[in-house]
Amino acid sequence: MTELHRDVAGPCVAPGGSVVTVGAFDGLHRGHRALLARVRERADVLGVEAVAISFEPLPRAFFSPEPVPRLASMREKLEGLRDAGMDRVLLLRFNRALTAMPAEQFVRDVLVRRVAAREVWVGGDFRFGHKRGGDFALLERMGAEHGFAARAMPVQQIDGLQVSSSAIRKALADGDFAHAGRLLGRPFAMSGHVVEGEKLGRTLGYPTANVPLGRRVTPLQGIFAVRVDLPDGRSGLPGVASLGVRPTVNRLPQPLLEAHLFDFDEEIYGHRIRVEFVTHLRDEEKFDDLDALVVQMDRDAAAARAALGIAPVEGA
Repeated sequence: MTELHRDVAGPCVAPGGSVVTVGAFDGLHRGHRALLARVRERADVLGVEAVAISFEPLPRAFFSPEPVPRLASMREKLEGLRDAGMDRVLLLRFNRALTAMPAEQFVRDVLVRRVAAREVWVGGDFRFGHKRGGDFALLERMGAEHGFAARAMPVQQIDGLQVSSSAIRKALADGDFAHAGRLLGRPFAMSGHVVEGEKLGRTLGYPTANVPLGRRVTPLQGIFAVRVDLPDGRSGLPGVASLGVRPTVNRLPQPLLEAHLFDFDEEIYGHRIRVEFVTHLRDEEKFDDLDALVVQMDRDAAAARAALGIAPVEGA
């Protein structure tokens, strides 16, 4: 079981030593997973614990005056780190105190005292500490002083392009789900608990499973063909989903994910579902009335069925 720790201060969490990696790990793409696999491998060789150090909020979001889209929620990131075999995760609170910490102090307080690092694995462009003053050369130098080895992971490339979270966010914003999936190593998906809504969709003939996003900012909005996984093991259930603020009826202050599953009539309130985005069908629009909205919803459903390879509804 992966253990979670949130603070810089505290006793050593790996007294027997660790192999550790540090990063934002947004989306856990192919590059991240290759790095985590190497950490797990080296921890097994040395007989120590595998540790990942990450941050919440994401550093780029902390410094940005504008909302910054992210590829995964905090929970999804933690689940991914667990699935990658990390024994412990330090999910440090990224706040003003941490941003003011010099790189040398981060090495001493976190890498040496908190996790007893034997090896530290990072990307080649890794920067850390106050004003990004620390780099791989500093890690190497301080590692020689404190008894750990600094290791750089080669950049991962797909089709000659560097795998990065920013490249994935751009692909999703452009509606290029195939390219985003290649960089991620899996289809892009979002997970969350279904909450009870106003049941407007049911009155319009399209009941939806509503998943609030909270404070999460997504890299995409619009109408999509989707496949949905349920917690009972059923997976790939076809449907059509809206991700946005619902401009025609009761405009929402925050985006909401609303998924309509085809040929499905079950109550799933409170269940945690996973929605995989297959195809972007169109952007959100504001319609003059509900009749016009329903006509478009019928078109969206037909387009989603076609995109998913499902036979159209008879008579439609």
